[in-house]
Amino acid sequence: MAAPGARGASLSGLLPAQTPLEYALLDAVTQQEKVDLVYQYLQKVDGWEQDLAVPEFPEGLEWLNTEEPISVYRDLCGKVVILDFFTYCCINCIHLLPDLHALEQTYSDQDGLLVVGVHSAKFPNEKVLENIKSAVLRYNISHPVVNDADASLWQELEVSCWPTLVILGPRGNMLFSLIGEGHKDKLFLYTSIALKYYKDRGQIRDKKIGIRLYKDTLPPSPLLFPGKVAVDHESNRLIIADTGHHRILVVWKNGQIQHSIGGPNPGRKDGIFSESSFNSPQGVAIVDNIIYVADTENHLIRKIDLNAEKVSTVAGVGIQGTDKEGGAEGEQQPISSPWDVVVGTLGSEDQKDDVLWIAMAGTHQIWALLLASGRLPKKNELKKGACLRFAGSGNEENRNNAYPHKAGFAQPSGLSLASEDPWSCLFVADSESSTVRTVSLKDGAVKHLIGGERDPMNLFAFGDVDGVGINAKLQHPLGVAWDKKRNLLYVADSYNHKIKVVDPKTKTCTTLAGTGDMSTVISSSFTESTFNEPGGLCIGENGRLLYVADTNNHQIKVMDLETKTISMLPIFRSDNAVVDGPFLIEKPKTVPKLPKSAPIIWLSPVAAHPGQTLEFRLSLDLPSGTKLTEGVPSCWFLTAEGNEWLLQGQIPSGDIENISNQPTILLPIPGDCLSLEAVISISVFLYYCSGDSSACMMKGILFSQPLQITDTQPGCTAPVELRYVF
Repeated sequence: MAAPGARGASLSGLLPAQTPLEYALLDAVTQQEKVDLVYQYLQKVDGWEQDLAVPEFPEGLEWLNTEEPISVYRDLCGKVVILDFFTYCCINCIHLLPDLHALEQTYSDQDGLLVVGVHSAKFPNEKVLENIKSAVLRYNISHPVVNDADASLWQELEVSCWPTLVILGPRGNMLFSLIGEGHKDKLFLYTSIALKYYKDRGQIRDKKIGIRLYKDTLPPSPLLFPGKVAVDHESNRLIIADTGHHRILVVWKNGQIQHSIGGPNPGRKDGIFSESSFNSPQGVAIVDNIIYVADTENHLIRKIDLNAEKVSTVAGVGIQGTDKEGGAEGEQQPISSPWDVVVGTLGSEDQKDDVLWIAMAGTHQIWALLLASGRLPKKNELKKGACLRFAGSGNEENRNNAYPHKAGFAQPSGLSLASEDPWSCLFVADSESSTVRTVSLKDGAVKHLIGGERDPMNLFAFGDVDGVGINAKLQHPLGVAWDKKRNLLYVADSYNHKIKVVDPKTKTCTTLAGTGDMSTVISSSFTESTFNEPGGLCIGENGRLLYVADTNNHQIKVMDLETKTISMLPIFRSDNAVVDGPFLIEKPKTVPKLPKSAPIIWLSPVAAHPGQTLEFRLSLDLPSGTKLTEGVPSCWFLTAEGNEWLLQGQIPSGDIENISNQPTILLPIPGDCLSLEAVISISVFLYYCSGDSSACMMKGILFSQPLQITDTQPGCTAPVELRYVF
């Protein structure tokens, strides 16, 4: 229902006014000229006899990150509102999120700004609220999101593409629209001036919107949205991209963690394992104890040296690139949202593992990073470190072509290599075209394998159909794995929640596992087991096992291709404590009240910088002749009153099982610090008895550690000793 005296309209009503503004801004030289132009435009639009009013949100829609459904004309009056029309599979929509986050960090609800995500699905799977919940958590979206599953608002406003931003004034009046990504400067310009314009006229209100973040309702789960998995064929290990926790796990085949690198918060830092950080890593590949990582949201390719235990950057500059040709040395070459990587060979008989193939989802291309000097098909000699486009024009299309630069991909998200004849190709999971394609290693020719349709511009030819070639249908596949032993290709048909198998010789595609229901049923039968948006997979044990990153179930599943059985890989730490699997059902522990007699120890201030991990080493002595009480767990807790952001995403408690082997408490400092000073409190509760257990007691102690956050990166910081003798 529109506001009284307003006219409901589509975005086309803005075009006659906004188009001249866009052209004038192109000619403006100074920032003040741009400000004046936007101000004059606002005066014109605000002076219309009738507002160009946005329609009310339809009743009955599902909302996330709010205490209750939001109404445009009840709750948003007095606000400048940005409607973000998005769908969670869209790489362009993902690229826009950092811009919106930066805007929300600059202007708050109290300043009069509110962002509302309007989820308008492309694929049927994206209409399901549970899947949108996962995306909201995966991409750390903290503003309200409405599931407009039937695209009602999209159609009323005649929105034409993802993403589209619509900026509203405080009466629900449409002011601006921005189509596509890459408009950060305009977004900030339009928003800042609109806030000032309406604040000067007394129309901005500081009424708070009830925000209740979906992520705050979830129990902790150390494995969060694992995106990809790879096998180290030289050892007994798996490499897991624990995407939601921004880290890489190296685990033994029994699931025991050997290395955890990065996390739990996003960051961008090279160096030793304990200080390195990633931002939503996806693809991983390992060769000769070197792991290559598609560090997706940092727009980097990272290198993990397991021998030296160090992380370095080998491609990308840390910001999203727009270059669709490349050719510069890796660390000087901007790249865009790399999603998968695989190590291969350029073809020389005396060299191997000399190229890293990259699924560059952000520019819809396949790129190559030269690990040794050599020559790509139809290219001159290239130096080691060169990073450049191999196939794909950069246009988002389902276009096959004998000339690799004329072919078109649509968000390629998975790669697998079949270097042997007669295949000699890369298999590509091309997610937005819902196809699997091949790229010849000999001449770069791009060919169709299964899915999609013949019209290269139609990216809506999806479904769930077993069949041959173009008659087979997929829905947003994200991963592929080549089985050299059987000459078969396995496909993570992500939005159909299935694993499929393809015979590339006959182009026959059939369902191997999964019912199509999105859940976490583990059955002895392939066809009775279920998945939830599986994102990656790999072959191990000489073709016997297929490892699957079951992304939205937060699990690694193991499919035995010989016995046709399936199981979950139990990831656990070296102390045998299980740390992943389904979401833990235990609620976070409540901090007990310290006894009045408990001593409070104030420690000397410690300097810390964003991304650093502080270590607190417990060193407590019990009275002589006493021991910890059996069956009653002694424990520690971290709290940060007034600075809860310090503990975001962490499990701030643990048990003390052995007084002679007390734990070290780790505190990763977030990459985005909200304050330069904070106090972290470590509460310890010890339950102990006399030697003959005739008397038992509890003692508590509180350590208060002041922190001073600084941009200066200190050298190696010694652990903080928490000493006390009871």
